[in-house]
Amino acid sequence: MNGQETDDSSSPPPEGRPPARIRARIAERPRPRLDLRAVFGLAPGPWGWTRGLRAGIAMSLSFGLVAALFSPSLGSLAALGSMTALYERNTPYAHRAASLALIAAGFVASVAVGSLSAVSPWSAALAIGAVAGTATWACQSLRVEAPGPFYFVLVCAIATIVPGGIAAVPQHAGVAAIGAGVGWLVSMSGVLLRSRRPEERAVAAAFRHLGALLRAVGTPRVDHAQHDASLAVAAAWRIVLQAQTRGHRDSPRAARLRALLRWVSDIHLMATEVTLGRTTPLPGVVADFADDLARAVARPEASPAPERLDGARRGLRPRSLESRLYRLLARAARSARRLDHEVEGRGVQLYDRRTPPLLDSLRSGWSSESLVRPTALRMGITVAVAGLLAILLGFERFYWVPITAASVLQGGNVVLTANRSAQRAIGTAVGVVLGGLILALPLPLPAVVAVAALLQALAQTVLPRSFCYASIALTPMALLLAYTAAPYPVELLVRERIVDTLVGSLVGVAGALLLWRRASASRLPQTIATTLRTSRRVLLEALDPDVRLGPEQRYRLRRDLRADLLRLRGVYDSAVGDVPRAEHTAPLWPVVIAAQRTGYLALATLAAEDVPPTTHITLQRLGLAFDELSAALRERRAPRLGALPSMPDHPRLVMEVRALAAALRTAAAGRGSPQS
Repeated sequence: MNGQETDDSSSPPPEGRPPARIRARIAERPRPRLDLRAVFGLAPGPWGWTRGLRAGIAMSLSFGLVAALFSPSLGSLAALGSMTALYERNTPYAHRAASLALIAAGFVASVAVGSLSAVSPWSAALAIGAVAGTATWACQSLRVEAPGPFYFVLVCAIATIVPGGIAAVPQHAGVAAIGAGVGWLVSMSGVLLRSRRPEERAVAAAFRHLGALLRAVGTPRVDHAQHDASLAVAAAWRIVLQAQTRGHRDSPRAARLRALLRWVSDIHLMATEVTLGRTTPLPGVVADFADDLARAVARPEASPAPERLDGARRGLRPRSLESRLYRLLARAARSARRLDHEVEGRGVQLYDRRTPPLLDSLRSGWSSESLVRPTALRMGITVAVAGLLAILLGFERFYWVPITAASVLQGGNVVLTANRSAQRAIGTAVGVVLGGLILALPLPLPAVVAVAALLQALAQTVLPRSFCYASIALTPMALLLAYTAAPYPVELLVRERIVDTLVGSLVGVAGALLLWRRASASRLPQTIATTLRTSRRVLLEALDPDVRLGPEQRYRLRRDLRADLLRLRGVYDSAVGDVPRAEHTAPLWPVVIAAQRTGYLALATLAAEDVPPTTHITLQRLGLAFDELSAALRERRAPRLGALPSMPDHPRLVMEVRALAAALRTAAAGRGSPQS
């Protein structure tokens, strides 16, 4: 016996649980770097073909319509308003309709603020900074997906140079509203073809990430795959929840999606137990089976036959973790094949609101515990300073400097901001040359509209893979819009644009270095402690023989702990990119992994149907151990942990708690490798 179950020859204990002598090796910690691969390489993932097509169509329609009805300068504002089509690309259409309306209102408000502030360059610079900070706070608090606050800044900045003065503010806001309305219509057009595609795509993505997790079992990257799968499952929950409108909620199709969502969530938790109890890979058919389940979300006839797993199950004890995992996969396949799901059945209740109250989300984002507040303040202050500095340096087209600063600051931490700054500078240098060549041509207005829309479509198609190459198309598109809004000698525009980009990039990096650069690192110990407290609550309630948890309580416990686990990893990923890094951040990687594994084991315990009873003395000692670990994190000291209770029914949990205590002692002593 080597400590884990194998596919055929290993025999588990009579209870069907593997022994807990071997701990799965932890993954290498994230190491964001400044290098050529980060600047010029392509990120994994698909190209944004649909995103680019929608962006190009929205810009051409709005730009052309308003330019023909009013003037080319107003057409540029409408083109900027059409960028609402870039937002909420993955959310259900019912939710998207309301969210895009709110984003459109934000664009119109940004145009109005920019036009009102155009009375002087100083007021314009301050207004652009205020819009940048406010948009960052709102977008992050409300979980608005990329491109986030950047286009609000771009819209406000361009609005400051459109001629007309204060008297023209209503007209400027009106044409921006026309463009935003066109973007809304283009983004919502998919409802006519496949009205439930966003929800189906989200659940399918969760199954695909589950397949990647199953392939990672027994490999050093299993913890990263676990986090990615958890992110995908959480996103699927959120999107399916957003789709629960009154008419759709009670339909068989909605019930089927909820059932599949429950299956992928339960399988993910069972897979977690397998990953922590196994150091050899699973049979390849298991991950392939999960991939086929992803295809079956939209096409029930593609559901894999449960018999495909018979070979993998051969020789396993019925109560072994692997056997239970395969059984869940087979049951999910049968569920995916069915079209007549009962509305009253598995997954009927999600016990949550479709969306949190707007004001509650904004207040939460501004709380002292949130990373949103320092991020928003950093963005607003840096962008305003960039504009004021450009005015002091005598830049006539000063607004390009704060636009560039806002763009590079979207990287998040210092390393990502520096990488983004380099990408922006290189992409802009090439894009400015291309833009100068385009502007040197005597293009008629229809050709300007077509070229701007084509560049926008190309940029949005490339953007998911590379910000550098996307900037090559974004720069001439922005130059075309700015030149149309307020014509300017092309030679000066090109030369100044290069200098503006360099200055804006440097100011953006300086803002990341000087303002709240250790916000993530300083919050990391408290975030770990919060995760441990939630894990403690889940375990004590799930294991207490006197507590009978109802479905709603289980749902809320699972939701809260999953959110804490995802937040923990997000804070760590941000903290390791801070420069200079806090001396305690890198050594805390083993602590983060042990806390994550403990939390996922708590989630698996919560989801189990036949949890063995645990004595009150054992639960009390377990609770005291979690309390001491949380106190050690808060006080930045080594834990004084007594003997842990013997929990033969949960050996992996005891192992991870011990590993957590050992990692904390190492981190507190300031010695040892982060990978120890």
